[in-house]
Amino acid sequence: MKASAIFFLLWTASFLPAEESSYGISGNPGAVNVLVGTGALGNFLHLPPPSGFRLGGLWMGDCNALIHGAVAKGHWTGNSLLILDLSLDLNKAFRWQGGFFGMEFLQFNGQPTNADAGLVQGYNSLPGDPPLNRSELYQLWIRQGFFDDKLSIRIGKTVPTYHFNNVSKPVPTMHPAVSIPSVSGLIYTPIFVNSTLLGAIGGYYNSVCGVVATIAPKRQDYVNIGFFDGNVARGVQTGLTGPHFNGYYFSIMEVGHGWAGRKPGIFAVGGWYQSGRLQTGVQQENGTGGIYSFGSEALWTGDSSSVNQGNLSGFFQFGWNNSKTLDVTLYGGLGLTAFAIIPKRPNDSLGLGMAWSKLNHRLFERRSEFMVQSYYQGQLHKSTYFQFVLSYIPNPGNAPTVSNTSALTMRLIALF
Repeated sequence: MKASAIFFLLWTASFLPAEESSYGISGNPGAVNVLVGTGALGNFLHLPPPSGFRLGGLWMGDCNALIHGAVAKGHWTGNSLLILDLSLDLNKAFRWQGGFFGMEFLQFNGQPTNADAGLVQGYNSLPGDPPLNRSELYQLWIRQGFFDDKLSIRIGKTVPTYHFNNVSKPVPTMHPAVSIPSVSGLIYTPIFVNSTLLGAIGGYYNSVCGVVATIAPKRQDYVNIGFFDGNVARGVQTGLTGPHFNGYYFSIMEVGHGWAGRKPGIFAVGGWYQSGRLQTGVQQENGTGGIYSFGSEALWTGDSSSVNQGNLSGFFQFGWNNSKTLDVTLYGGLGLTAFAIIPKRPNDSLGLGMAWSKLNHRLFERRSEFMVQSYYQGQLHKSTYFQFVLSYIPNPGNAPTVSNTSALTMRLIALF
């Protein structure tokens, strides 16, 4: 995308009406939120709310400097992401009870930020597999709710990591004073997709075609079941293609429980299976699968009863698979995030995260890769945020002769 178009979108977004955000946001909302942005773009274009139409989106841009790493000290890369989101409440538009429709366009222009650092997991979640310049239909789905939304089915082209293994999803709560819109603003890849699922599950920016069923007999409990095109495991850039019906399928199931109160939280476990003949180099296998779990909770909350009540949130992640062809066979992650603790900066957050992966010994010389990342996210104006991120990796898995890689990232996020 041309720089002039990006600056126009940012300039426009700064004038769009938007609700004040409560606490910080995800470091990559395009990998977390089913509906992207605030919907302010539709308000700006005078789309009447009773029509059921919602138009929103986001733009993110960052620059990254390898302070010490696999290529050279001071090596710089940059990335830009634009997502436009159109959704329709079919009940408002056509009196179609329980129906919703969504469509998203994605434009990404980037550089090999993680490859330059020699990482397997990725300290920056924006650039994925090449091509690093892409325009794609990111989502196209229809969702139908049944039995007062105790059962819902979503079918079409979507992003499985929105629904499965998503530790960054908002913590459920019935009290706005302890709401946590995003568990963390970390930007490394494992916060959005457990490393044991890298190369198998569809996600940002390789959406896939499939179906998700959600059973939620109670507000706090849910069961998600998904069945998707599994050609991500063959290295196919599914975000740029249509559905495939060739024996490669990805199935997954997750059970979760959330709790409200003064210290809201969520805990979930899941299992998955990838079918088909898989190959990486000389390694081959017929199908593979694994298990995972994650959880998060507000560990401490302040005494204020305001919406911007300060709190400290923690999360954990775990994953395992029996694969001979995927990069990571065992994963563990931890993190802490502080919200609204700086006076007169109620929508800022700061945090620390750690990600450890046991690498597939058939594919890598190094046994494991460890990463520590810290960040500060500050609200600039309404739904525009700036992040300062520092990453340290003592043992990058794709660079066995390099140690102590460190990188600095500066990211701008504009929701509209």
